[in-house]
Amino acid sequence: MKKIVLSLVALAAVTGSASAADLPAKAPMYQPPAPAYNWTGFYLFGGFGFGLWEADTFTVDPTTGICSLCVEQRQGGRGWYGTVGGGYDWQFNGRWVAGILADGQFGSIRGTIQDQDPESVGRETLRDTWAVGARIGYLVAPNVLSYVNGGYTGASWSGTTLVQAFNGSPFVPGLHTNSFNSTGWFIGGGVENSFDFFGINFPGLFMKTEYRVAQFGTTQIGQLSDTTGLPVLGLNNISFHPQVQTISTSLVYRFNWGGPVVGRY
Repeated sequence: MKKIVLSLVALAAVTGSASAADLPAKAPMYQPPAPAYNWTGFYLFGGFGFGLWEADTFTVDPTTGICSLCVEQRQGGRGWYGTVGGGYDWQFNGRWVAGILADGQFGSIRGTIQDQDPESVGRETLRDTWAVGARIGYLVAPNVLSYVNGGYTGASWSGTTLVQAFNGSPFVPGLHTNSFNSTGWFIGGGVENSFDFFGINFPGLFMKTEYRVAQFGTTQIGQLSDTTGLPVLGLNNISFHPQVQTISTSLVYRFNWGGPVVGRY
């Protein structure tokens, strides 16, 4: 009886092994492909930032064009601003992105200008700027773009009410400067990445942080009479040559994010 039981156990083991060998192998579990991103398309953005301007200044005789106080002084200002803009990007060769852009900044970056003879001083404000240009960048990750940009820019500056520098009293008759515009060039750079908030992804929504420096041309600012609006005899023009530095953070919306892929990583 013992021999019969052992034989049956051995037969069952052999049969089970053969049956297992006949079963088809399990298919591997489905692994979704890694997400592929397309940076080609239009985008809009809006944000805020902090800016500094500084200007090399000296005074010039408005009649002869010869400097009166010839040693340059550096005036400056600082303040907050908002920014809006948009552009179009092309992704090429896998990880490269190039595009065109246009944007504007508006706010109050305030500082001073002055003439040490007759010691007049006024508050000068950079009110708004605009820029058009291009950028090129490299995808350090599929959803992270590091870029540089540059182009042409313009700025709108306020007029000022000039007062006496030593005590802040107004001149009699009063003096002022007119508002003016200036143009120049800019260069900058930044990082743009898809926006994740506590692990929640918002398709098409990005965040970018950008630094920019702009150099503007020289403007001759006249000191004018409040009564006549004309230059005051004996007073010099203030030569004003500004540079502006800004850093901003913006939310970006890309309209075709998740569209056809143009490159693999």
